[in-house]
Order: sequence, then structure tokens, then C-alpha cells
Amino acid sequence: MNDLKQVLINWYKENKRELPWRESSDPYIIWISEIILQQTRVAQGYDYFVRFVTRFPNVETLSRATEDEVLKYWQGLGYYSRARNLHAAAKSISMMAEFPKTYAEVLSLKGVGEYTAAAICSFAYNLPYAVVDGNVYRVLSRWMGIDTPIDSSEGKKLFAALATELLDKKRPAIYNQAIMDFGALQCTPASPNCLSCPLSDSCVALQKGAVNLYPVKGHSVKVTNRYFYYIYVRMGAYTFLNRRTENDIWKNLFELPLIETKIAISDEELYSNPALKNMFMEGESFEIHCVSRNVKHVLSHRIIYANFYEVILPENSHSFSSYLKIKKEEMEDYAVSKLVHNFFEKYYL
Repeated sequence: MNDLKQVLINWYKENKRELPWRESSDPYIIWISEIILQQTRVAQGYDYFVRFVTRFPNVETLSRATEDEVLKYWQGLGYYSRARNLHAAAKSISMMAEFPKTYAEVLSLKGVGEYTAAAICSFAYNLPYAVVDGNVYRVLSRWMGIDTPIDSSEGKKLFAALATELLDKKRPAIYNQAIMDFGALQCTPASPNCLSCPLSDSCVALQKGAVNLYPVKGHSVKVTNRYFYYIYVRMGAYTFLNRRTENDIWKNLFELPLIETKIAISDEELYSNPALKNMFMEGESFEIHCVSRNVKHVLSHRIIYANFYEVILPENSHSFSSYLKIKKEEMEDYAVSKLVHNFFEKYYL
């Protein structure tokens, strides 16, 4: 066990990634980085982190910002509940004397789970809490040859206990960073470089010739298809947006007027859809045509198939009266999903 700790730390000193949040022991900076990286790869999250902490360098600036602005700076990262929770937690922290310093207090923050609390406490305060993320599951399951499914209750308890047992309690910060980087760079999900691995002599999965079988997962995620029909309105200098308020994907983000159907429909079926007709003032003439068809947008548990339609209205139109009317150049001021942003970037920006 002591050998594992030292091997990982030695490897880390030679191979670690140089990342801005590792240059700081500020719990706020570490917190922001960990929330961004919860569902985002480092390569993608790096620029978002820099931009986010430049605009919100401390708890006070984040807590004073509007949710709309926070969501705008989060735009493109996905899993927007992270940004909403981050903003809510910042408001709570701003009422305290300082950033929480104990594991229990950090864990109580909105949007912070056991992994994130352990990461903040070990990296900022060098407290002995083991991180357990996808990289740790992979390294430990392969090295020890554990076939207990990581997505089962039994597996989660087992790996949490093992991670705690193996933790270098005198050097928790560097050990936690080491095992995560080892999983990200050396013991990768696909085609790991086992020939140059410093743990090759003791890796059970490698001795079995079954590295790619670990970690084991017991459940497959059910993926559902959704069909979105977006309406981009051109009414002189204006267009229309709508805020998503339901407890669904992209909550509180803005989007184009939308019709969602349970199955894919033709243009003719859309044009005769009562929901579309209700967007227009009765008797008013308009032009409509499809601009972009069958755009596939993949989320964790859903696949969205989107069509985008352009509607041209007279400047004095009273249609779409229930939607937010904005000037077209103001689109950049509103946080939208990556799907909608990509549409505008390709066709209109």
C-alpha cells in the first residue's frame, strides 16, 4: 500500500498537468474549478475557468451577480444546474465570515457532493479526505482487479472505503491529484499505455489480460429521443426569445420559440400544428421556411433532433406577443443552450 502511494506521487511529479487552479490554495478558486470539472473535461473547461474567475474572482462578486449573467458565463458548459447551484451557494457563503473550512460545512453547500467536498478540503486545507471520481474508480478497479460494479450501492461503498484506506493521510492533496492525473493520463479509459505503466508489475487486470473490462458497470443508461422545432422570427430589427422555466434541461436559459413533439414530424405537419398557429395573430400573413434540418444534439440521457425554421413577419406585427421581444444584435446578451448558440453562430452571427 505504501508503494502505491509513492509510485503515484513520483509519477505525478514527473507528469502532472500544469493547471491554474493548482497554483492556488484559495478554496474559492478550487471550488470553481471542481464544479466546472464535474461533468467537463479539463481541455474544455480550462478556458471557461479562466473566463469565469476573471469576471468573478471571489465569492463577493459571484454572489452579487445576477443569475442570468452567471448562466451567460457558463454558456456552452452544459449541466446548467451546476451554475445555478454555484450562484446560490455563493450567496450563502457571502453571509458567512469566511469560506467553510470543515468537510461537513463544505459538503453542506448547494451542489457540493462527497467528491467535491473531499477535493476542496484536501487541496485547499490538506485535510485527509479521499477523492473518488471516474479516474479513481478506473485505477483502483484495474490495479486491484475489482469486478464489483461501480454504479451499484455496494461498489460505491467499497471504492470509497478503499480510497480512504489507500489515501496518503500525511500528503492528501498531492496524493489525490496524483491518482486523478494518473487515471486521466496514464490509466486511460481506452488503450491505456500499460507497457510504460509504473504499476504494471502489480496490476491485477493487466496480469489477467483484461484491462479493458474494468471498471465494471452494472446498469445501462436509458436514452430518450426528443424532437425540437425552433422558430427564429425576423420582424424588422427584432426577434423573439423565451425563458425555459420548467424543471427540465436548460432551466432558466433562453431559447427561440419552440414546439416539441413526441415523434418526428414533417414540415406540413408542423405548419398545421395548433401550437404553431397560436403563435401568430389570427389572419396575419407570414413567410416560413426551414433553415437547418435534423441537427443531432447529444446530452447524457437524451438525444435531441432539432429543426430550425425562419419566420419573416411585417415590422408592425402583433404575433408572438407572449414572447420576449429583443433586437437581433442583443442575442449575445442572453444565455442560451449550445444547440441554439451553434445555430446562430453558423447562420446569423
